Amino acid sequence: MMHMDWQRDGFTVSTDPARLDMAFTVDALAETYWCKGTPKAKIEKSIGNALIFGLYEDETARQVGFCRVVTDFSRFAWLSDVFVLDEMRGRALGKFLVGCTVDHPELVDVTRFLLATNDAHGLYRQYGFENLAEAEKFMLKSAAP
Repeated sequence: MMHMDWQRDGFTVSTDPARLDMAFTVDALAETYWCKGTPKAKIEKSIGNALIFGLYEDETARQVGFCRVVTDFSRFAWLSDVFVLDEMRGRALGKFLVGCTVDHPELVDVTRFLLATNDAHGLYRQYGFENLAEAEKFMLKSAAP
């Protein structure tokens, strides 16, 4: 798959894994509520097996955000691990990152695009995500982090 870049207001979202600062990303995710207690090797493996979206500040080329999508590019996609550094909040960078993700040409027509969040429902609703209408049909098998 060809890598894609989007630019806006001095920031770039890129799907190029060569640009990703893996150590930064793993460390940042290890501090999130959804990855707490997950071994860093497991976090790195999850990144390596997904379509990644890095968010970069153009002036410094440093990474300031990330998300990933696990998908078959047809019927299912799972948006996960979305974050933007606290110091970069208030610039609509989360919207930029999520917007690029859901508008990616390989994802735009996926039948089911899921995610889980504790606190960002308003952000995701702007991109068409809704609470599960038929939650009773969905099941979950969980294992230790």
